[in-house]
Amino acid sequence: MEILDISTLEKYDSQKMYKIYDKWPNIARESFETKQESIHFENIDHIVFVGMGGSGAIGDLFSSILSKSDVHISLIKGYLLPKTVDNNTLVIVTSVSGNTDESLTVLNSAKKIDCNLIAFSSGGKMKQFCEDNQIIFREIPVLHSPRTSLINFTYTILNILNSILPIKEREIIESLEQLEIVKKQISSQNLSNSNPAIALAKWITGIPNIYYPHGLESAAIRFKSSLQENAKTHVILEDVIEACHNGIVAWEKSSEIQPVLLQGEDDYIKTKERFSIIKDFFEKNEIDFKEINSVSGNILTKTICLIYILDYASIYKAVLSKIDPSPVSSIDYIKSRLNGE
Repeated sequence: MEILDISTLEKYDSQKMYKIYDKWPNIARESFETKQESIHFENIDHIVFVGMGGSGAIGDLFSSILSKSDVHISLIKGYLLPKTVDNNTLVIVTSVSGNTDESLTVLNSAKKIDCNLIAFSSGGKMKQFCEDNQIIFREIPVLHSPRTSLINFTYTILNILNSILPIKEREIIESLEQLEIVKKQISSQNLSNSNPAIALAKWITGIPNIYYPHGLESAAIRFKSSLQENAKTHVILEDVIEACHNGIVAWEKSSEIQPVLLQGEDDYIKTKERFSIIKDFFEKNEIDFKEINSVSGNILTKTICLIYILDYASIYKAVLSKIDPSPVSSIDYIKSRLNGE
């Protein structure tokens, strides 16, 4: 495995993805302070987030941070809107590129029914479609790639939709401050063994099996996607409670699977009990595992900081494996086939 230093990062990270992550806290703050006009919608009791891939991760994140609110949240990663959409529903369609086939299809469906609708992209077909059909649209720039753009899309949306999203400004400010603290620990300015993202990247030598509590599901899904896209590795994902009813049995057979336990500072007491039992099980069976704990704070702070650490770990894992994290040729192949190329 390669020694990790700046020259190695520069060698394998051809498009300098790591430099965007070094700027994540600044990007988040600048995006939240955007001068784009905020939008208000009345009597919203159902929010539908539509998006795929890196854009879909934005919906996952909002689903987590709004999970304890009174607003019903739906996630659409495909072509069809739920039949529960009505005039009290806000459909938020996000496509960083503006050209995502599934999201454009849903956008077209949503404009034909009586619902509230807004779209976010960096331009593309989505921008033109919204202009042609008088759909509320906000343009947000792409930073390197859809997956790295999660940070500016998230904090711009938090600003633009502040009047309807039940997230307090002090919670957003807390998350921004905590991102700065995390940056000092994980950025390219600290390529020592004290960097928790590097430690995790070095520990992963097989196929990681990510166990997560319900509240951190979006961080777990994001980690899976980041490892797949950046490090080009297979990943297993399991809800820790559900795994106790099925997946745990698979450990009775030896393998190269490695358990990673994502835990929140204030997980539900029964969830903490389950993690404790699973750790005892692993220790009893001499199965090495890795614990990743969230920072303390509100759900936005915990989730976005965990994503920050795990995303960077996926970049370090790629570079340590002599893999360029940026290219996603398999995704490009699928898109080219869909476009008839």
